[in-house]
Amino acid sequence: MTWHTYKLDEIAQELVLDALARSQDSLNQSYKMRTTVAFGLERFWGEHVRLLSKNKKDERDKGLYWHDTWKVFRKTMGEAQIHLPKPLKKGGKPEELKQIAGQFWGSVPIKVGETEVILTLEDRRVAQAVLTQLCDCLVWWTQRYKS
Repeated sequence: MTWHTYKLDEIAQELVLDALARSQDSLNQSYKMRTTVAFGLERFWGEHVRLLSKNKKDERDKGLYWHDTWKVFRKTMGEAQIHLPKPLKKGGKPEELKQIAGQFWGSVPIKVGETEVILTLEDRRVAQAVLTQLCDCLVWWTQRYKS
């Protein structure tokens, strides 16, 4: 594994500013993101699904922060040729969630254009290291902007 910055600090600042524009409460999610990443990519990914399925606006705002973070993270990792499952805008059906879990665990291929790729253990390790750093950046920017 070699180190690459991926412009994580700039990405984090933009995500935090977008979350701040939505709701001050959303910023608390940065700390939860940093904690959740230790449990694995699939658990981090699943949090946006859980929050977006709620009916309360503040929960949906939090879910959008997680969603946007995963979307930008996924794009960043795609540039590094590590392809990750897509985020969902609403709670998924059990079959869809099972398929996405399989993508994380390498038993179901991820469709990239016309090809299919498997997320390898090495790819997951690199992605988790980068996501950890992104979350650290989110926490740093949150501390700067939170009133």
